[in-house]
Amino acid sequence: MKNLTFIKLDSNLFKLLELLFLAIFIPTIVIFFNLETYIVLFVWIIFLYTFFLYFYLYGNKKLNINFLNYKSLDKNYIIIIFIRWIVATIFIYLITYCFFNEKLFFIQKNNPNLLWKILLFYPFFSALPQEFIFCTFFFKRYKSLIKSERKTIFLSTLLFCFSHVLFINIVAPILGLIGGYLFAKTYSKTKSLALVSLEHALYGNSLFFIGLGWYFWGGSVH
Repeated sequence: MKNLTFIKLDSNLFKLLELLFLAIFIPTIVIFFNLETYIVLFVWIIFLYTFFLYFYLYGNKKLNINFLNYKSLDKNYIIIIFIRWIVATIFIYLITYCFFNEKLFFIQKNNPNLLWKILLFYPFFSALPQEFIFCTFFFKRYKSLIKSERKTIFLSTLLFCFSHVLFINIVAPILGLIGGYLFAKTYSKTKSLALVSLEHALYGNSLFFIGLGWYFWGGSVH
């Protein structure tokens, strides 16, 4: 009976239907019913589903910290990520200053006590679950459907971008497209959830600190 369950859950047909449901149906429902302010909740529902399915099928049903693959952390690649982050942060500041000046240091001006909470909790409650979904789970789960690593990176990037359409503005999807590609490439090269989550957290915290993160939060959809 257990073998039959495994075959059903791991069949290509089930994977295809699952992918359409998670990547297309749920985002469409969120947009259609104006549920954008509950995006974090939807992310966590999908995260919990993918997390437990991943360990049921591929992790010998044992939950442990190894899924982060922190042992694959490469010193040279970490340096590359930090250099890339510094350059990107400068670019984000200039873009915000020139084109979205009213959002520059928006949180510091309006709710300074919120900033430290975002910087502290965003890496664990947003960046990590997103990267598990779009990288760790996606690359492993749909490998038999996509087969090519390059196509996997491409599709992961597109779906990451599409998930940011939910914020109902042009800024989030554009930055989501860029970020999604960088994160998918990082994961493809390192297979480290810890590293790609760190990279995501760095960019996310820079966006919120500078002010452009307003377009990635509930306030932008009202």
